[in-house]
Amino acid sequence: MKKVLIALNYDSTAQKVAKAGFSIAKSINAEVILLHVIADPVYYPSVGYSPIMGFTGIVNECPLQSDSVAGLKKASQHFLDKCKQLLGYKSIQTRVKKGDFAESILRSSKDLHADIIVMGSHSWKWLEDITLESATEKVLDHSSIPVFIIPSKQKRKKQKDKKNTIMKNNPLVKLETLGQSIWLDYIRNDMFESGELKQLIEKDGLQGMTSNPSLFEKAISESHIYDNDISALALQQSNAKVIYETLSQRDIQKAADEFRNLYEKTNGREGYVSLEVNPHLAHDTNGTIEEARRLWIALNRPNVLIKVPATTEGLPAMRQLIIEGINVNVTLLFGLSRYRQVIKAYIAGLTARLDQGKPVKNIVSVASFFLSRIDSVMDPVEADFIASHGEQAHFATDIRGQVAISYAKIAYEIYKKTFEGKQFARLALEGALPQRLLWASTKTKNHDYSDVKYVEALIGPDTINTITLETLQAYRNHGNPALQLEVDIAQAKWVMSELAEVGIDIKKISRKLEEDGIKKFIESFDKLLEVIAKKSLENSPKKESDDRFLLGDEEKRNKNNNLKSVS
Repeated sequence: MKKVLIALNYDSTAQKVAKAGFSIAKSINAEVILLHVIADPVYYPSVGYSPIMGFTGIVNECPLQSDSVAGLKKASQHFLDKCKQLLGYKSIQTRVKKGDFAESILRSSKDLHADIIVMGSHSWKWLEDITLESATEKVLDHSSIPVFIIPSKQKRKKQKDKKNTIMKNNPLVKLETLGQSIWLDYIRNDMFESGELKQLIEKDGLQGMTSNPSLFEKAISESHIYDNDISALALQQSNAKVIYETLSQRDIQKAADEFRNLYEKTNGREGYVSLEVNPHLAHDTNGTIEEARRLWIALNRPNVLIKVPATTEGLPAMRQLIIEGINVNVTLLFGLSRYRQVIKAYIAGLTARLDQGKPVKNIVSVASFFLSRIDSVMDPVEADFIASHGEQAHFATDIRGQVAISYAKIAYEIYKKTFEGKQFARLALEGALPQRLLWASTKTKNHDYSDVKYVEALIGPDTINTITLETLQAYRNHGNPALQLEVDIAQAKWVMSELAEVGIDIKKISRKLEEDGIKKFIESFDKLLEVIAKKSLENSPKKESDDRFLLGDEEKRNKNNNLKSVS
């Protein structure tokens, strides 16, 4: 018959520990051993002798006297007998030991041939971090059998208070109080099993996640994490594209499941994960719609967003997907005129859905502005202008590194006027949500700027900032949360008006950035498939059948046509 050793303190935790131990014993039909340890006193220079552990109300925290041991043992036995009587379990032994708390538990478990130890983590008032807590750790470290720790209310409260204090002091968490959500621009399969994502959600207040072909390409090509899965899928005759879709959809589902509690807690406002359609479809409206439908069904999670590029062809696709009730993340957004078109398509989709008698309150969409890429293009042009015009170019110096942030501030002004105005009023009454702005590409690329430049300046209510792990860690370390998005709007408009003086055609630059963004995603996507194909072949029993891992002729033609359309 198995034995469960229950180590009890004569305090408020005893009943809870005893009940937990008995519950375990009953579940395995085990014998119960109730143990109480009279701990030896310990002298601490700062406070004197330690109290007798676990006898509150009996010895009143006084140093142990040699003639009191017999009385204490008697009291201890009376306490155990009372526990035994109250719990009413048949197979119960009781033991009283004197000595070191942890060593007594470990020795008793060995001498009595116990199979499981159950104990509390409660510590003695002002000695909490010195005595029983360290004893708990000692038992855990040295026990050869399973140990179940039952935390006290005081311990849980202390841990909760400590966690709350840490979170309150975390700049990332403070952003939430200012109305901004932080999403992670990163995904890798090992962050689910390791608990990394869970930690980011619980400790840093992470509220969502995005993905794209570049992130998956990096995750798969620069690690061996996916190798076994790729090999297994290759043996099932899957080609590179099927393998990619299988792995990416699995990761998105895992991430969505990690965020599901947050999604439920916020009534569907937070907790979203994004997956992008095949970038080769950026200029194919019907293809984008079909792909988005397929991904939406395959993912089968309410807290996912399908990423659709903000191209001319992507806008009607987005409108149709909204009509069908599919959540959309409109991505690769660079220009203000394009942003206005995105808003128009979103509202048109909601209106059409409402006119069909369908609900609009559970549909979520975000508009992703890519920012640091804008300054990466603008800065060299401004630098050339400064070099060639000398002192006359003082205004160019003033606007350097300010274009992307100015763009964002004006976009936010457009957002507020639209979604707080009459245009959206009817939909809002039906429960429709505004299409929040999401700041993307916010990792600082110019080392002359602060590594949190595109976080600090873009803090505003009802916005999202999707940041890399590197930027997240930097902001956690030295971020300074404060509302900045609506500060100096006049300055932002002045910056935009001065661009023509520097020789910048902002609309032309925006179109070029959109085309380059699509091209980069296509290149990453194709490179990703090549990496998967290569890894598939390395573990394939039929290496001569190389073609089964590559794109088919029709897909190759589509690839070439799409590359031509953005060149």
